[in-house]
Amino acid sequence: MSGKVTLEKLCTGVPGLDVLLGGGLTEFSFTLIAGAPGSGKTTLAHQIMFSLATPERRALFFTVLGEPPLKMLRYQQQFSFFDMDKVGSAIRYVNLADDLRAGDFSGVLERIMREVEDFAPSLVFVDSFRSVVQTARSGNEGLWDLQHFVQELGSRMATWQATTFLIGEYTQADVEANPIITVADGMIALSHNLDEDSVVRKIRIIKMRGQAHMSGAHTLRITDDGIRVYPRQLTPGSGAYRTVATSARPVPTGVAGLDDMLHGGLPQGHTMLVSGPTGIGKTILGTRFLQAGAAQGEKGVAVFFEKHTARLHNAALIELVQDGQVTVLESLSLSLTVEELLDQLTEAIERTGATRVVIDSLSEIGLYLAPEFRYDLRLAVFRTLSLLSRRGVTALVTVGFEDNAPNWRFSIDNLCFLADAVLSMRFAEVEGHVCKFMTVIKVRGTGHSNELREYRITDAGIEVSPHVTNLDALMTGYPTRREPHK
Repeated sequence: MSGKVTLEKLCTGVPGLDVLLGGGLTEFSFTLIAGAPGSGKTTLAHQIMFSLATPERRALFFTVLGEPPLKMLRYQQQFSFFDMDKVGSAIRYVNLADDLRAGDFSGVLERIMREVEDFAPSLVFVDSFRSVVQTARSGNEGLWDLQHFVQELGSRMATWQATTFLIGEYTQADVEANPIITVADGMIALSHNLDEDSVVRKIRIIKMRGQAHMSGAHTLRITDDGIRVYPRQLTPGSGAYRTVATSARPVPTGVAGLDDMLHGGLPQGHTMLVSGPTGIGKTILGTRFLQAGAAQGEKGVAVFFEKHTARLHNAALIELVQDGQVTVLESLSLSLTVEELLDQLTEAIERTGATRVVIDSLSEIGLYLAPEFRYDLRLAVFRTLSLLSRRGVTALVTVGFEDNAPNWRFSIDNLCFLADAVLSMRFAEVEGHVCKFMTVIKVRGTGHSNELREYRITDAGIEVSPHVTNLDALMTGYPTRREPHK
């Protein structure tokens, strides 16, 4: 045999799954889809089938369940991928329940082959194969018959040049001791994990012969459109990244005094972490940042946790949203995963061409994340900021932090080390009044002022004093009271 055989790849039609598979399913392969009841096996199989099936590439779906195919179809046709016009012409359903009751593997195999010869499919599905396996639990002889059956089925389907899927309710322990896994070219495992009151479905590619695939467990969601997979990777999506110049141009923040402290503005592609207690003006600064972008024709994305648009009472932001200048992302789910957040953010940036992003705030994101992600908030923030940086997006990210100790910390979980720039906003009591102050802690790659400036929140936004504030006691981190001037 001379020359290298090229394996053709089939796109599954399941968003995110082809990324895990390394480009798609290998044509003429023999794949096992395994998982617990309710994990999404049948839905995954149907979504792949309806995506691939055409009059030229027909699909044969065998059911060995106690329920008739009609009952299964009643639920599957609720998904948007379901196309009734394909049923009959491109997709045929066959019930093997009667053949299975005889308990004779050779009889079931012959029935499958008769249907294959009659319909000449390119895709073959058997659901649920667990029912066939259970008939083999009568000793070594039955197990040998089962292994022979699987091998025969795999070899015959390869001869017919059909891509075959076996769907079964298997646990990891079942698979390791089962002869099916040794015969199968690939295995996709689905599960749903319970953590506290949160349930998150996961998908893993256990094996996939002849191609590099992503390892690990990845989140999946079942929606009205079917299954969507969220690969765990640093930067999701296949869109091209914007190139950021070595000397990035300064991006106006919308607050003149702050731009002065930043020596012209925040460098393009940088992420600024805005740290401060509640009521200090972080959300207002974020709104001014988006307004400044809109004034220059730039689109923006605002990601809110807790502060839903209807409750913001922020006329400026609402006007930006209504004019299409800003897209707002909000979540009502209390089991949000990092992958879903990154996917939504990527989609909004690519769809709108946004160059500015505001995330408000990291303090509340833990309330929405599934428990397994709350324990590593720093990693979640790192992946989010990496996404923005690689796309050349300039971002402002807020974090609530009560600075009441003399140690000059600026964020929870040391998040300030992940940002390109850090702005500290704080209160102090001065001459019987509570005043607001800001200072730029760092800006990577460029100079900045280290002055402490007082500022006020007015109807026009944020007004920063042009003069440095000389409050020595503020350096201790504690509020201070000055004696009245005599």
